Amino acid sequence: MTRKQWLLSSCVAFTCLVSTVALAGPIENYSPVTPARLENPEPGNWMLYRRTYDGQGFSPLNQINTSNVKNLTPVWTFSTGVVEGHEAPPIVNNGVMFVATPMGQVIALNAKTGEEYWRYKRQLPEDLFQLHPTSRGVGLWQDKLYLATTDDHLVALDAKTGKVVWDKKVQDYKKGQYMTLMPLVVDGKVIVGGSGGEFGVRGYVVAFDANDGKELWRTFTIPGEGEPGHDTWRGDDWKSGGGSAWMTGTYDKDTKTIYWGVGNAAPWPGEAHPGDNLYTSSVIALDPESGKIKTYHQYHQNDSWDWDEVDAPMLVNLERDGRPLKALIHPGRDAIFWILEAKPDRINYVAGWPFVHTDVWKGIDKETGRPIVDPEHKPVLGKRVTFCPSLWGGKDWPSAAYNPNTKLVYVPANENFCGGFTGEKVPLKPGELWLGTKAEDIGLTVRPGADHFGELQAWDPATGKKVWSHNFPKSQLFASVTTTAGDLIFAGGTNDRDFRAFDAKTGEVLWQQKTNSGIVGMPIAYEVDGTEYIAVQSGWGVDAQRIQDALVGNNIGLENNVPQGGVVWVFAVKK
Repeated sequence: MTRKQWLLSSCVAFTCLVSTVALAGPIENYSPVTPARLENPEPGNWMLYRRTYDGQGFSPLNQINTSNVKNLTPVWTFSTGVVEGHEAPPIVNNGVMFVATPMGQVIALNAKTGEEYWRYKRQLPEDLFQLHPTSRGVGLWQDKLYLATTDDHLVALDAKTGKVVWDKKVQDYKKGQYMTLMPLVVDGKVIVGGSGGEFGVRGYVVAFDANDGKELWRTFTIPGEGEPGHDTWRGDDWKSGGGSAWMTGTYDKDTKTIYWGVGNAAPWPGEAHPGDNLYTSSVIALDPESGKIKTYHQYHQNDSWDWDEVDAPMLVNLERDGRPLKALIHPGRDAIFWILEAKPDRINYVAGWPFVHTDVWKGIDKETGRPIVDPEHKPVLGKRVTFCPSLWGGKDWPSAAYNPNTKLVYVPANENFCGGFTGEKVPLKPGELWLGTKAEDIGLTVRPGADHFGELQAWDPATGKKVWSHNFPKSQLFASVTTTAGDLIFAGGTNDRDFRAFDAKTGEVLWQQKTNSGIVGMPIAYEVDGTEYIAVQSGWGVDAQRIQDALVGNNIGLENNVPQGGVVWVFAVKK
C-alpha cells in the first residue's frame, strides 16, 4: 500500500437508510439528564465524554480492583453492524447505554443485558469525503441526545425512541467541513466544533439551544479583522487558516469557563502562513453564555507539523512547588507535557517537558511558555524536512487520564516515531485536500535502535517525574485510557487486539482479553443493580490503521493483520 493510500484509506463515502428502528423500545423510566446530574454525576453513570466535565477520565467505582480484576470476563457483546474506527465511549445513563458508531449510527441498549431498544441510521451523501469517518459519542440533555455527523449536521434524537426531534446544518460538507466529536452540553447549550483543517477551512466552536436547535453563538478560532490576534496572520491567510476544533472541550463549572483545544494551521508548512497564527495549536477559554474568548495559551506558534492540540486539557486541583493551583494538564501532540494555571483572566505557563523524544524543540521560554524551535526540523517550502515525533505526535487525540487517588496522569504515548515531508505552495480548491505537500511524500519512520513504540506512561504532575512506563515492543498505543478507584487503568490501542487492565500504581498488566478487532475507543466503567461493568468498543481503523500501514512499510517484521469490525464488549467479575 502506498503512503497516499494509507493516508486516504477509510476515507470513503457510505450511504445507509435513514431510519430509526425500534426493537425492544421505547425506553421506559428514562432518567432525564439535568444540569445537577452532569455537574455531579452518580458514580455508576458515564454521561460525558470523559465522565466528568473536568475531563479526568476517572471512575470512582472500585468493585473491580487489583485483587479481582483477573476474574473479569465478558458478560455480553453486541455487533454494531459496521466497520472502521469505533472511537466513541459507550454513554450510560441509569441502565441505558447509547453507542455511537461510524456511518452516522446510534444504538440504544439495555446496559445490563445488551438487549437493543432502538437504532438510528443516518443517510450520508454519496459524495461525502472526509479523513476521519467516525464518531466520538453522543451528548445528553433532559430527554434528548445529540449526534454530530460527518456530513456536518447536529441532530437531536428522542432518547426514549430514537426519533429525530430536530436536525440543523452546521456548515457545508462540500467545502470540507465535517464533525466527529461528542457534543458538549452545558446549561442547555449543545456545543460542537468542526473538523476539516486539511481542507483549508476556518475553524469554529458553535452553540445551539438544546430544545429547538437555534444557533446561539459561533466563535471562530481564527480571529477576523478587528479581533484580538488577527495581527498574527498575514494578509488573507486567516480566511483559510485551519484551526479546526474537532474534540470535545472540558468545563469548569465554578468559573463558568469552557476549555477547547484548537487544531493545526493550514496548509502544513509554516512558511505558507507566516506569523504566530492564533489561535491554532492552542487552548482557548470560552464563556458558555456568549462564546467570547476569555483568554488562551498557544502550545506552539506557526504550526508546521500537523500537530493539532485539540485534546482539551484536564482540570486538576494540583499542589506544585508548595502552592495550590487550578491546573490545566495537557500531554501534547507536540511531545510536551504541559502544566498550565487557569486564572480568571489569563492562563499562566507553569511547566513543560518532553514526554517522548523530540528534535524540534530546543527548550521552552520559562517566562512565556513559548517553545524554542530548532529550524533544522521545521518544515519549509521546497525542501524535505524530517522531525520527531511524527505528525501523529507524542500523543494524538486519544485522551490521557488522571487518578485523584494515585495523583498520577496516565498517558497513551508513542515513542520512536519520526516523519517528514516536502512543503509546496498549492492553490486552495474548496472541498479538496490542502496539505501543502504531496500525500505520497508524507512518511513515518522508526528511529534507529528503537526497541518499542507504544508507551503507557505514568507521570506525577506535582514533580514532573515519570513514575513508571509499560512499553509495547511491536505496536503503537493509539487509544484513550480510563482509570478507576480500584487502582486500575483500562486501555486498548495495540495491534494484537488485546484489551488490558494495568495496576495504576506499578504499571503491571493484571488482565487482558483478545477482542474481535483492534481497540481505538475509550473504555468506561458503570454500574447497574449493584454490579460494576467495564465496556469498550472494538473496531480498528482511521489513524491507528494508518500508523499500522506505515509500520509495515518500514520492514520491521510487522504484518498488516489487524481485522476491522465493530463490537461492543461488556465485562464484569465472575461471582
